[in-house]
Amino acid sequence: MIRLSLNDLRTEETGHFLNGLLPGHYLYSGGLAFAAPGERSHTSDGPGGKDIHVHADREAFVILQGRGVMEVDGERYEVRTGDIVIIEPGEDHHLCSSETEPIVTLWCHAGSECHPSQHATAKRKDIR
Repeated sequence: MIRLSLNDLRTEETGHFLNGLLPGHYLYSGGLAFAAPGERSHTSDGPGGKDIHVHADREAFVILQGRGVMEVDGERYEVRTGDIVIIEPGEDHHLCSSETEPIVTLWCHAGSECHPSQHATAKRKDIR
């Protein structure tokens, strides 16, 4: 696990805002997550309902609001607004939201290919 803050980021002219931390030129998946008070992510996600959640690539979590605990391979790390957490490939991870300050996160993965909707062959709409 790597832990940073938004102030630690250096922006590049090309690529994504986590360039150098998430391998790959493009963000290809991700989302915005609003956790309920006390919610623990990915509980019973693993094979056979086991409490395991891992990826083959790095995943980034940007804590946009609130606070909580990131569980990584059984260790617990407090996180709060402004933190960026990079989960390494193979690390079992779960985000636990505070009961009093529920957490809002941006999560994403990066790679050599952009998201399917961003390919040149995808249907484009004019943005004005």
